[in-house]
This record gives sequence, structure tokens and C-alpha cells, in this order.
Amino acid sequence: MYTVVPPDSSVQTDRSFWTCTENWKTKKVLMFCVAPPESEAKMNITKGGLVLFSANSNSSCMELSKKIAERLGVEMGKVQVYQEPDRETRVQIQESVRGKDVFIIQTVSKDVNTTIMELLIMVYACKTSCAKSIIGVVPYFPYSKQCKMRKRGSIVSKLLASMMCKAGLTHLITMDLHQKEIQGFFNIPVDNLRASPFLLQYIQEEIPDYRNAVIVAKSPASAKRAQSFAERLRLGIAVIHGEAQDAESDLVDGRHSPPMVRSAAAIHPSLEIPMLIPKEKPPITVVGDVGGRIAIIVDDIIDDVDSFLAAAETLKERGAYKIFVMATHGLLSSDAPLLIEESAIDEVVVTNTIPHEIQKLQCPKIKTVDISMTLSEAIRRIHNGESMSYLFRNIGLDD
Repeated sequence: MYTVVPPDSSVQTDRSFWTCTENWKTKKVLMFCVAPPESEAKMNITKGGLVLFSANSNSSCMELSKKIAERLGVEMGKVQVYQEPDRETRVQIQESVRGKDVFIIQTVSKDVNTTIMELLIMVYACKTSCAKSIIGVVPYFPYSKQCKMRKRGSIVSKLLASMMCKAGLTHLITMDLHQKEIQGFFNIPVDNLRASPFLLQYIQEEIPDYRNAVIVAKSPASAKRAQSFAERLRLGIAVIHGEAQDAESDLVDGRHSPPMVRSAAAIHPSLEIPMLIPKEKPPITVVGDVGGRIAIIVDDIIDDVDSFLAAAETLKERGAYKIFVMATHGLLSSDAPLLIEESAIDEVVVTNTIPHEIQKLQCPKIKTVDISMTLSEAIRRIHNGESMSYLFRNIGLDD
């Protein structure tokens, strides 16, 4: 860009920048001075900052956000999230986010649908406010258990992923997805962090005789996670087989829907479709020795505790003298704390991806491990453009 100034201007320039032109009406020669771009004031370009928001209107759900902000040395962004009298969610961002990296932390409360709307509305509000990037920090991804087609249902995890991307999310940080394949539902980068280092550290520091322990999978579906823990702690493994089938069973998969009524118009009379032999549940057995040992049951989610209670009773009958339950996400719905308190389980250890302070008051057996360190480090690295591989050290494809 060049600035045109008249020849009698006080701007000091070199004569080589003088140029002449002829006015077509007056036939007079006009002389101008074309000043070089260095004489203009340069724009002050500064890198966008970091803004940290908590998208939850529940005060108990903001504890994790405050811990992350404290570790990062920043203050929480000013935002107002509340419910209208007609139960509509309203979000008011009270500071500028233009050109900044916005991190929205959302922990799932008991009202999961309101939690989702709070996140979506805040993401969209930041998008329309010209934020440079919008990163969602969702430690527990809701509806993650609905990630498979079941009869005539729907894959809700895919729907939720599409809604987040459409709202304007540019990156997602989560922890221990129920199925790692959920990452494929997004068309944005997804960092699936692991809580197992913190749970392994708890075992080593808080269970004095952990060398006499055995890692237990309460079902064959949890065997890979149990194997990962056992190999890192150099311990044995046991698998409980034959317990009641849960919602993850293939029996409720859409491929087992009942066939259509056979009619002559639809199926040729000579065509007979072979029927699949139904499964028969074997009696409960424990593959592995747990007699005289500490049993540590590991899983990713503990919500409905019936299967955990049944596993604990089975392990007690087989001779285990102490029983621990380790899980990343402690949903602990309905009367789970009371059932745990009256059960054979000695201790339940979960992380603070989901707030459960009320459940801890109901059951002293519930212990919490803080994972804010990993989330804050992920936020710092993404904001600074650093590699995330440090947070995925020694993690294999099966972990």
C-alpha cells in the first residue's frame, strides 16, 4: 500500500518517489509524492490468549474447572449459565473471546440432557463471537454407552458428535471413552486421555500389600483392561465368566432382530435360512486363582453396581480377603452408594471426571483420584502448539 501526498507536504521523502501525471481537463502537470510503505504506522499483531470457561450451571460440577484453572495459573472466564423459568438454557459470555483459544470444560451432572445443551449453546456462542478455536474438555463423554446399533434404536454417540461439530467445536479432549471407536464419529481432532496412570499410582501407594493382589475382569469384555493393569503392575489376572448378560451383549445387537414372517411372496419355498443357535449362559466360574489374595476389579464405568456386587460375592466365595473396585467414571446412579456400603466391597476408587461428593457422604468406601493434572497439561500443550505424544507414552493399541 502506498500513501499519496502533495509535493508541498512536510513528509520527508526521496525524490525518486516523485511521480507526474497529466490532468486531461486542464492540461496541467500535477506532481505527487508517493511515500513508501515504511512511513506508515505498523499494525500491532499479538497472539490470541487463552480463555477457560465452565459450561455447567451446577456449582458442584465446577470443582474440576477450578482445579484446572489453578494448575494453569489463569482465572476462569466470565460467563453466566442459567435456566429460564420455562427450563430453557441461556448462556451469556461476559468477556471478549475474539481471536482467542477458548477451552470449555463440561462435567456431566445428573441432568445429562441439560448438560449437553449448556455445552452446545456455549460452543455456538463462542463461534459467533469470533473465537480463534473452541476446544471442548469433556472428561466423561455422555451417551458413550449408546455407541452400537441395538435392534431398532440409534447410535446416539454419533448423533451427539455431529451436534458438537455442527455447533462449532474444533477439538475435543476427553478421557477413557467407553469404546475407542467413538473417536471416528467426529470430523475434528479427538484426544482420548487415560486415567490408568493415576489409578495404578493409587494401587501402589494406598494398598500396602498390593503385591499379593490379582487384577480381576468382571466379564470377558473387560479382560483387555484387566490385562493392561496386570502387565504394568506385574500381577496375575482373573476373569469371571458366566455372569448375567449386560447391555453390551451381542444378544441385544441389531443383527439378532427377529426375522420377518415367512411368506411365499417374499421367500422362495425351497430357500431355508439357517437359524443361529441361541447362547446358553454357563454357570459362574472364575478363571484364575484368587484364594487368599486381594482382588482388584477394574472397569471404565461404574454406574449400575449390581454386576460389581455379584462379582464381589463370587470372589469372596473363592477366597479373596479384600476387594477393591477401580473405575475411571463413577456415575453411581440411584441407590448405588447404599448398596456398596452394605456389600462385600472394601473400597471403590474413581476419578473426578464426574462430581460425586453427595455419593461420598452416603458411602465412606468411595475414594476419589484427581486427574486435573492431565487435563491441564493437555490444555497447555494444545494452546502452545506442542506435541501431545508425551501424554500417550507407553500406551498401546489395546489400552
